[in-house]
Amino acid sequence: MKVLKLSAQGLPQSWISLEQAVTHYAAGEVRWEIGAQVALFRGGHNAITGEQSQIAVSSIIGTRGVPHINPFDLRPSLTNAKLFVRDRNICAYCGGHFPEHELTREHIVPYASQGADHWMNVVTACRSCNHRKGPRTPEQARMPLLYAPYVPSLWEDFILRNRRILADQMEFLMAHVPKSSRLLS
Repeated sequence: MKVLKLSAQGLPQSWISLEQAVTHYAAGEVRWEIGAQVALFRGGHNAITGEQSQIAVSSIIGTRGVPHINPFDLRPSLTNAKLFVRDRNICAYCGGHFPEHELTREHIVPYASQGADHWMNVVTACRSCNHRKGPRTPEQARMPLLYAPYVPSLWEDFILRNRRILADQMEFLMAHVPKSSRLLS
């Protein structure tokens, strides 16, 4: 299970472990928290009061400080897993829905034609369509794209990065994705 760490301004910073979240709580760096309590860590007992220390961890925390980088300047890394989620496991050529092991990263402009490996030049394709298209453009192969590629927003990237997102974390992230996001449909 991961905790969604946000800046004090509410911008996603990273997915962190429960232990990393406890460290932020113990250091007094958590400015606010939302979402469900996901863990309760118990410590030692106070020698005077006998009270046991404890730290309750929420699923979403906002931490002190201003990020040193502008998260909107970041380009999300491209991985097959994130690409397939972006494209909802749907082949861009035949429109079929496939399990991940039957999908490939398909370059719209092929490497053979100096096509780059970036979000705007890749789509999800089934193995059959990728093989049929070969080292040609969709126009050359007479295989029109059924949807256009796009670069995921910061919010979409955080959804694409984590396969086990809690309901309250998903609700928070989905409230910020662009209205045109494929993740909304």
